[in-house]
Amino acid sequence: AFFASKLEHESKHCNGKGLQRAGSSAFDRVYTANQNCGHAYPTFLAVLWCAGLLCSQAPAAFAGLMYLFVRQKYFVGYLGERTQSTPGYFFGKRIILFLFLMSLAGILNYYLIFFFGSDFEIHIKTVTSAISPLLLIP
Repeated sequence: AFFASKLEHESKHCNGKGLQRAGSSAFDRVYTANQNCGHAYPTFLAVLWCAGLLCSQAPAAFAGLMYLFVRQKYFVGYLGERTQSTPGYFFGKRIILFLFLMSLAGILNYYLIFFFGSDFEIHIKTVTSAISPLLLIP
């Protein structure tokens, strides 16, 4: 909602009418940042749900909240100079990687239970709970 309201505000500010591509650099930055965020959310939601369902809910929820904060930082950084959005972009990629690895660990544990009868769920949850605070390191 924040991204859409910023886009609408910038559009009205540039040409006084509804949502139209005005061609100003401020509008183009807001529009591009909004599109980038919109294209990244389906991937984020998929790995968030998989990590939460297959591995551990608490670290996945923490990483999900961190990702939302980082996307906000990326969007606001994109409104300034484009170099200000780079830290948020790389930080977001690291969180997506963490969630993907959590999903992979959950799938691996399922197959270990299915084929060998070994359950490493407690160990995986301990490791992911210990690693998730490391996401705060820039």
